[in-house]
Amino acid sequence: MTTPLVSIIGVPTDVGAGRCGARMGPEALRVAGIVKAIARFGAEVRDCGNLSGPSNPELPAINGFRHMPEVVAWNRSLHAAVHVELEEGRLPIILGGDHCLAIGSISAIACHCRKTGKKLQILWFDAHADFNTATLTPSGNIHGMPVACLCGHGPAELTRIGGTVPAILPHQIRQIGIRCVDAGEKRFLAEIGIEVFDMRYVDEVGMRATMEQALAGICPETHLHVSLDLDFLDPEIAPGVGTTVRGGPTYREAQLCMEMIADTGRLCSLDIVELNPALDRRNMTAELAVDLVESLFGKSILMRMHQ
Repeated sequence: MTTPLVSIIGVPTDVGAGRCGARMGPEALRVAGIVKAIARFGAEVRDCGNLSGPSNPELPAINGFRHMPEVVAWNRSLHAAVHVELEEGRLPIILGGDHCLAIGSISAIACHCRKTGKKLQILWFDAHADFNTATLTPSGNIHGMPVACLCGHGPAELTRIGGTVPAILPHQIRQIGIRCVDAGEKRFLAEIGIEVFDMRYVDEVGMRATMEQALAGICPETHLHVSLDLDFLDPEIAPGVGTTVRGGPTYREAQLCMEMIADTGRLCSLDIVELNPALDRRNMTAELAVDLVESLFGKSILMRMHQ
């Protein structure tokens, strides 16, 4: 069995968010021990340090977008960095930063999959659908728009970062844990046809059945990307995020999600975003994130003799 080659890329910015603080996320995750945690599972981990980019100007929205030049700069930089690691056959883990960064990471991953003939599947764990546009958004915060931009709905500066528009197709992404969606966004999601497993669905069928459906169709040719927004989790266990929404998954439900992904053996890239240490309690959200990453890399309560 080959040794997994993992690259950690820190992206310390909150230019896409409504509240400052996510720029401190990468260091909080390192303090919580993310590098050692992954290495314990036999991976060779390279910490690439943090990318650099423009600071947060904390300005109001212009034409429906806040901080567009800064968001573009950070995402172009991340696109390039992720591309380099994928070309070297490594598994990139992006430490955010806010969720606008998924435009850069996923557009690079989509490019790589087109080039290598891999089948891209994205699991988007989030309390929010992040499918806003300038006309739908009440805030102009671009961390509420990455899925729309990746699907080709947004300004050219963001939709064209990967060179192909749209970067991804709706059937390539499945959203889990959603429980806060704007009215216009809800209609748009239904129109585009993105598969959304919201919290009511999880409540009705359970997390195991939800994940079985979300993981359906994964095969040896699949590049599985996980985009984990920590506000996916219930704020009782993960208070350190900028936009908490009550009624999220429990600790065990979240662990089950990660364990079932690990069982596929197909994880090829990961975003961890929206950690805001300024709002956390004793780094508990960062430590929980590391705990979930351990499960993604194979930690289980018992060595399972049968599935």
